[in-house]
Amino acid sequence: MAAGTGTVTAAALVTDMVKLLGEERVFHKDVDLKTYTYDSSFVSQINNFTPEVVVMPGSTEEVSRIMRYADQHGVAVTPRGAGSGQTGGSVAVRGGIVMDLSAWNDIVEVDEVNMQVVVRPGVVHADLNNHLSSHGLYFPPDPGSSEWATIGGMVANNASGLRAVKYGNTGQYVLGLEVVMPDGQVIRTGGLKSKALKSVSGLNLTGLFLASEGTLGVITEVRLKVWPKPPSRAIVVAYFDRLEDAAQSVLEVFKAGILPSGIEILDDGAIRSVNLFKPQLKLPEVEAAIFFEVNGSKAATEDEGRQIEEIAKKRAGSVEMATDPKRMKELWTGRQAIGAASARAKPNAARIFAGEDVCFPMAKVPEALRRIKEIGREHDTMVVIYGHIGDGNMHTAPIIDPLKPEEVEAAQRVAEDIHRLALEIGGATTGEHGVGFVRAAFMEEEHGAALEVMRRIKDCLDPKGIMNPGKIWPGEE
Repeated sequence: MAAGTGTVTAAALVTDMVKLLGEERVFHKDVDLKTYTYDSSFVSQINNFTPEVVVMPGSTEEVSRIMRYADQHGVAVTPRGAGSGQTGGSVAVRGGIVMDLSAWNDIVEVDEVNMQVVVRPGVVHADLNNHLSSHGLYFPPDPGSSEWATIGGMVANNASGLRAVKYGNTGQYVLGLEVVMPDGQVIRTGGLKSKALKSVSGLNLTGLFLASEGTLGVITEVRLKVWPKPPSRAIVVAYFDRLEDAAQSVLEVFKAGILPSGIEILDDGAIRSVNLFKPQLKLPEVEAAIFFEVNGSKAATEDEGRQIEEIAKKRAGSVEMATDPKRMKELWTGRQAIGAASARAKPNAARIFAGEDVCFPMAKVPEALRRIKEIGREHDTMVVIYGHIGDGNMHTAPIIDPLKPEEVEAAQRVAEDIHRLALEIGGATTGEHGVGFVRAAFMEEEHGAALEVMRRIKDCLDPKGIMNPGKIWPGEE
């Protein structure tokens, strides 16, 4: 596998990129490169993954020219969106070029009648939905990083989020892609002229590039299916003294034939953190809080909300249902605040992203939550748990002082044990954030012989190994 600057020096690489794009869209000074040495992952913060140059193309032709150059000279290329990823996926672990696509944020077309939209990779999720709102439409996947996550990054990682229970992940909405291949060739998946909402014509190349994390090509345009905005929603919040009762209530809601748009959990540490961060919320400090959201017609949301309320009351200490927008916003703030609030659980500490995205079978969620707490105690590390209990996707947040080596080492052991737990009980090491650099070591155990098939596809499409090297496949050189 190729890496770094291949057959050219770093200085020559910078000079050649300036010739291709102009000085204003090429960055190579130390202070500029520093910005691109990390994403949200802890691994990128304790290592130094520095590219030789950063480029910001603004057209498919420019991306193609860069890739032709990289292919010719064996230069590594790491596509990057907003850098909000949590697995080291957008940092240049082998150096070379970082291709920053975040400024390429055109909404090319909104096709209201055919319920689809065409966008460039740098469009931010929240900005897209704000734009679609005036057309009575929206793009359902809802990552916690909605205010800065880009569509290109969401496609590259097949992101999901708070409302995946009902609406699924990003991949279920991708109708076609424009992709620049490692040799600079430009292809369109899903049909050259298609505006159909479904197609089984040919091999599913669109699906091949979903969750490929920039290892197979550069996504330069996305055609998405979008949905009509539901007219009404309701929220039910239930507080449980036992984790097991919370998980059982979720299962009973499903058994009743109700499919909420979102089901979120906060454990006791998460609840305390939220109360410290926003004391005015005054959440009951119990072992678990569950947030159920339903949407649809006004009659349907009220009916389903009341049914969920009755189911939750069987085990919960207290339950509240809300349909008033102001009250719903207040209640939902408890879940939305946890990402920032979790660090409040321990004085003079920080929340790190390590082992943060495991996914468990629904039946195993109570066991998994208990064992994660035990793992934290074993390594004397606080772990706050929250996430998408409706599909078993838990977010585990180690809280440490990153300036203390012993706490850093303990947190790394916690992350490894949590990943091992997921595999042990039939789960997955990642539910929505991707493999990147940090989970490559678990891929052979998780996929077996299928990992070699993935590698063969990678080698076929990217024979020089220039596309985002060092990700997904363990021991990649």
